[in-house]
Amino acid sequence: MAQYSLRDLRDDADRLGLRLVAGPIDERPIDRVDLVAVDRLDALTAGTLAIVPGDEQPPPFRIDVALRQASARGLAGIVFTTALALAETATVLAERGGVPVFSAAGVGSADLAKVIDRAISGGASEAMMRGAQAVTAATAAAGDTGNSTESILAAAGSVLGTELSLISDPEVSWTDTDAVFIGEVPIGRLVAGSTDGATEVSLPVIASLLSRVAQRQSRDRYAPTQSRADLLVELVLADSTRAEGFVGQAARLGLPLPQSHVVAWLAPTRPSDTDARAPRSVQPALELFALQLVEAREELWHVAFLQDDLMLVCTEEHGAGDHQRRVREVAMLIQRQAQELAGSDWTYTLGLGTPQLGALGLRQSAAEARIAAESAIAAGRFGGVELTDVTGLRRVLLDVYASPISRELLHDVLRPLDELGAERALLSVRTLLAYLAHDGSLVHAGKELMLHPNGVGYRMRRIRELLGIDLSDPDARFAVELACRVRLLGAA
Repeated sequence: MAQYSLRDLRDDADRLGLRLVAGPIDERPIDRVDLVAVDRLDALTAGTLAIVPGDEQPPPFRIDVALRQASARGLAGIVFTTALALAETATVLAERGGVPVFSAAGVGSADLAKVIDRAISGGASEAMMRGAQAVTAATAAAGDTGNSTESILAAAGSVLGTELSLISDPEVSWTDTDAVFIGEVPIGRLVAGSTDGATEVSLPVIASLLSRVAQRQSRDRYAPTQSRADLLVELVLADSTRAEGFVGQAARLGLPLPQSHVVAWLAPTRPSDTDARAPRSVQPALELFALQLVEAREELWHVAFLQDDLMLVCTEEHGAGDHQRRVREVAMLIQRQAQELAGSDWTYTLGLGTPQLGALGLRQSAAEARIAAESAIAAGRFGGVELTDVTGLRRVLLDVYASPISRELLHDVLRPLDELGAERALLSVRTLLAYLAHDGSLVHAGKELMLHPNGVGYRMRRIRELLGIDLSDPDARFAVELACRVRLLGAA
């Protein structure tokens, strides 16, 4: 490690309580430090930093003599432990004689000598000690939950004698020693205005401390919102008969379910492999971005994930104007961020539901948004913003589709067709629906399917064999037709 120099002493001035009053600063080494009376400087050897104790400034003539002696003996410099105001002659002598003069008002001379002596002789051990002190100061500041990140950095920086700052860098790797994260989400890097052994020792520890503090602050800030989001996921996935049972629990969490809700649904797709899962790193980063985005808005917002899909819920008083437009604006910003996080191989398709009242209405809006996104993806329209046409029969089908139990029961009706494989099963469902919709007419079904009636008849014989259902029974016909419509609604 390089020998401690006058420049190092100047860099450590704030930490040591020193103030340079006069004289040059250069790379000359400081060999030793000694406490000495102002009239005994001629007894010191070259390279010594002289600390003159005392609370009162020596007479001007005494300072002039001391500066001449320090120059003649080749001393590294003089430190007066009092507030110092040099006469012009003393300033000139310090500059010409190459003697830096420091003031250390209010600093104990013995303690100052010990610290500087460690810096001179200790090298790595002094850096370790100062680094440990910085970590201790940062930890103490972090223990006060009212302190901000800036307060923690200021506490550590005052010990290190340099400014610490957190620089935003979303590309930082978790393996970097200066990286700061919230959970798995990269925030940035911890950097020091100037570096030395102490900063090299302490910065990785302080960066880790900041990550834990940021995680705690994020948890405290968003925990109520995230608890309500978990409840919303349960509500959306539950059977419709249980929906109203969530109202009381939601009220205790501060979620007014009886109000109006609009849901946006963001679904990721990799066009080259539509079965691929979204990158694992996207979800936590996108959740944090979304929570920070809506935090200052007047409406009540919640962000939840169902596997890779993001569900954004906005709750307002019934009758609030432009409810869906506000959701669209926010959701499109989240959509853009998701695209940037995932990269060019991925697309994020956004579906928007309509404003709906109450717990059942929230489920309805979620079903609309989800189907809008999934229908667009199935049709090859990746990365757009989609609205659902929810009029007439389609609204009834959406209600059925929104219930997991109803959806599963109807799926069981057509499950035997799945033995044919995905494509042939879908073709069979379309054929079956056309046949039923035209009251069993092979001719009219063939026109809709652009298929010869004999072709329709051949398909229907195979479908009847697989399903084993009597389609002449009105109840059976109704159940099969409803199952076909719900299946095609999901497949778009």
